[in-house]
Amino acid sequence: MRSSISATLTALALFCSVAASAQTDIIISEPTGGSRIIPKEIYGQFAEHLGSCIYGGIWVGKDSPIPNQDGYRSDVLEALKALQIPVLRWPGGCFADDYHWMDGVGPQENRPAISNGNWGGTLEDNSFGTHEFLNLCELLGCEAYVCGNVGSGSVEELAKWVEYMTSDSQSSVAEMRRRNGRDKPWKVRYLGIGNEAWGCGGNMPADYYSLLYRRYTTYIREWDGNELYLIASGANSYDTAWTESLLKNIGDKADGMGVHYYAVPNWSAKGSATDFSEREYARLLAKAVDIEDVIQEHIKVMDRLDPERKVDLLIDEWGTWYEVEPGTNPGHLFQQNTMRDAMVAALSLNVFHKYTDRIKMTNIAQMVNVLQAMILTDTTGRMVLTPTYHVYEMYRIFQDAEALDVQNDYPLQVVGNDSYPGLSVTAARKDGKLMIALVNTGLKKDIAVRIDAGSVVEELSPSSQIKARILTCNDIRDHNTFDNAHQVEPQNFYSFKKRDGRLELSVPARSIITLEI
Repeated sequence: MRSSISATLTALALFCSVAASAQTDIIISEPTGGSRIIPKEIYGQFAEHLGSCIYGGIWVGKDSPIPNQDGYRSDVLEALKALQIPVLRWPGGCFADDYHWMDGVGPQENRPAISNGNWGGTLEDNSFGTHEFLNLCELLGCEAYVCGNVGSGSVEELAKWVEYMTSDSQSSVAEMRRRNGRDKPWKVRYLGIGNEAWGCGGNMPADYYSLLYRRYTTYIREWDGNELYLIASGANSYDTAWTESLLKNIGDKADGMGVHYYAVPNWSAKGSATDFSEREYARLLAKAVDIEDVIQEHIKVMDRLDPERKVDLLIDEWGTWYEVEPGTNPGHLFQQNTMRDAMVAALSLNVFHKYTDRIKMTNIAQMVNVLQAMILTDTTGRMVLTPTYHVYEMYRIFQDAEALDVQNDYPLQVVGNDSYPGLSVTAARKDGKLMIALVNTGLKKDIAVRIDAGSVVEELSPSSQIKARILTCNDIRDHNTFDNAHQVEPQNFYSFKKRDGRLELSVPARSIITLEI
């Protein structure tokens, strides 16, 4: 933590920057087109049976020397609770369409071991199954998003899984759940009908999947007051033809449809998570903010075919994807997480806030030890919170807040053929507070900012209470390791000034700031 002296000196330096630099005006105003709430599900998570996301990341078993609560790693559990996770997607991903739920229920010693053919051929002992997942959701206080097996499963299998989880009847399936230790059913809100049906979920054409979807949903029933939100396996990136086919064929039989998008400039050479040039940094950020174009293209199709907006858009897989860390299993997708990833997370969340009239959920990939993870763990019991984790923790304030309009005249950064925001801003209000997030993606230049929110809040006065935090770094490649777990973490931020009813501050290079007023 910074000493009070160094913090004061930093504040003075930043005040001088505000006074000496030309200011960028940010105007925050009432939302056009009516109120838009940022659903808390925008901050959803994703946990797949992949590498050490589940085993060693979330689950160590009750007999592990690593401190645990009924088999869940205690340190990971507490860190996840702090994020106020609204919804958790499981068991995949590609694993979902290889997963047969009966393998993961009943006494642990009787559960069959299988090879995880999608992800490195790792032995899957099925010790983490339906009970373990749904109990985890209860511990975290979040909704369950169960992704069903369409690729290698059957209609009967998925229908009975829903009955097993949610029925309070005396049927043989519900009685089996009771014998396995759970008397009352769980509440399961979200049900995905397959995953990436265009790829690892069956390599299906859109029209064929649409017909399968209709068949599956005919036999999946709601039991004893449990209301299901049905999710169709949606498109890959820009494939709007898939979206068009789904909407034409399934009509209003879906509550939501997914789109998957990863920030990968070159799939054949994804690059290092930590060793990258400034040019590669610019290329990745440009690719990350392209998600806005993807969203806009799918919304165009949806607005044409579903003008009443009965079907929601879900970005239920997204994030960065690099080469795995040297010496690790290529099928486990373990990668480090730098301040660059924090930038991608904040820029993406700022984009999602703009389209919440259609986007009702997103699920970053993935929660622990895989791709753009919140948390990294090792087998000795150590844990690291990543820069991306800190963005999610800082942005909790936006969950279920009312989105506001933001006018930001700071120019785009252009590097070669790539462009991305130099300054990204989002704002919302909730419970008498105005919340603002500012992201300076520049590597060298601080940005002097003057914020005018006069149309949505009472004039800022000396008595206005402001809580500000900053996530920044010395080098954009900075990241947290097991030996240096606190290199990148939020600090309190004091370098702002209230003047003439406006808020003035200097946003340092390579930084993310959140304000609560």
